[in-house]
Amino acid sequence: MIGFYDYTVILTYLSLLSACTGIIVSLAGTGHPYLGTFFLLLCGLCDAFDGKVARRKKDRTPEERAFGIQIDSLSDLVAFGVLPVAIGEAMLRHSDILRWVKENASPMVYRVVDVTLIAVLILFALAALIRLAYFNVTEEERQKTETGARKYYTGMPVTTVSIILPFIQLLQYIIPSDVTLAYFVTVLLCGLAFLLPIQIRKPGLRGILIMVAIGAVEFALMVLGRYLR
Repeated sequence: MIGFYDYTVILTYLSLLSACTGIIVSLAGTGHPYLGTFFLLLCGLCDAFDGKVARRKKDRTPEERAFGIQIDSLSDLVAFGVLPVAIGEAMLRHSDILRWVKENASPMVYRVVDVTLIAVLILFALAALIRLAYFNVTEEERQKTETGARKYYTGMPVTTVSIILPFIQLLQYIIPSDVTLAYFVTVLLCGLAFLLPIQIRKPGLRGILIMVAIGAVEFALMVLGRYLR
C-alpha cells in the first residue's frame, strides 16, 4: 500500500478519524453540536503530541518528513477547518435566535441572516485552508536551511480553535441565553487571526501540557454541565 503507517503518523490518523466522526455526529438528524465539540477536543489532544512523537524517530527519510507535513495539514483542515463548520451548522438548527428571527422578521431578513451566518462558516474554512497551505510552503522552505522544529508561527495556528470554541459551548451552561451568535463571532475572529501576519511563539512542552490541561478541564466541565442540566 502507498503511504506510511508507522508510529509517527498514528496520532494524525486518529485526529482525522475523530474529525470525521465529529462531522457526522454534528450533522446527524437535527444536529448534535455538543457531541461534535467532544470530538474537536479529541482532535486537539491528538494534535498536541503528533509532532513530538514524529520527531522522536531520528532516521526519518525526506519522504517521510514531507509526508508528515502534508498529512498533518490535511488532517488539520478537516479537524479544525471543517469540523467547526459542521458544529456551527448544527448550532443553527437549534438556535433560539435564528428561530426568533424566522418567526418575527420578514422572510427576506431571515434569509439574509441565515446566508450571512453560513457565509461566516465558509470563509472560516477558506481562511483555515489558506493558513495551512501557507504553513506547508514556508515549512518546506525552512527545512532546506534549518533543522529541528520551528520556534514561531505566522498567524494563529488553526489548532487553537480546539480550545477556544469548546469554551463558547461551555458558556451555554453559564449564560441562560443562546450563545450561537457568540460562536459565530468567535469563528469570524479566529478566521481573521489565521491570516494576520503576526508572529506567535510556538509553545514548548510546558505550554502544550497547559493547553492539554485546559482542554481536559473543558471536557470535564462539559460532561458535568450536560449531566446536571
